[in-house]
Amino acid sequence: MSTSIIVGGSNGLGRVIAQHFADRGDTVIITSRDKARAEAVAAEIGGNTRGLSADLSQPGSIAAAFADVTEVDNLVITATSQTPNTLGGFDLDAAVTALTIKLVGYAETVRVLRDRFRPGASVVLFGGVAKDRPYPGSTMVTTHNAALSGLVKTLAVEIAPYRVNAVHPGIVGDSPKWRDMPDHPHVARTPIGRLVTMAEIVDATDFLLRNGGINAQELTVEGGVLAS
Repeated sequence: MSTSIIVGGSNGLGRVIAQHFADRGDTVIITSRDKARAEAVAAEIGGNTRGLSADLSQPGSIAAAFADVTEVDNLVITATSQTPNTLGGFDLDAAVTALTIKLVGYAETVRVLRDRFRPGASVVLFGGVAKDRPYPGSTMVTTHNAALSGLVKTLAVEIAPYRVNAVHPGIVGDSPKWRDMPDHPHVARTPIGRLVTMAEIVDATDFLLRNGGINAQELTVEGGVLAS
């Protein structure tokens, strides 16, 4: 039986990925900054799922958060802070928090769990297409998602033979964030004529985790909007 950890698995895409792992029989650990929320969502997911409290904006607390995790086969890190930020109205605290979560927090989580990886274990880090297509207020989101390129490469070297890859979702049409906005502007600009789905992001994540030949790569799942 595989053990799958989804950091940020209490909502959004992280929760759907956790449900996928649970449904196939994995031991699943999800995290949220709020322990009660993590435990409640774990109960809803069912199977052999449990919730932990982990706050990647406080990297010094990460080791303690995962102290009782003994083995890892799949590590997916989706946690993020998408507080809008611009240079014109720069929120310094929000900027530091966003970069700390996505870069220092991601790296520290991998470092902490590395010695518990089982043979064949792999990691998927979550970015987003804002790295290539900035939007108003995406100053920090664009920056930290672009920075994942470097993080993925150096982690792949440092934790070899374990693999590390990144997935960059586009606008996910049936996600809680976007499902109530059926006429998103990206639809008209996407060659496939629709937004990507949560199921497609789950499948892409699973592919990166299970394909032993894919390492230090970034997979963009956005239906081709970046080509239009």
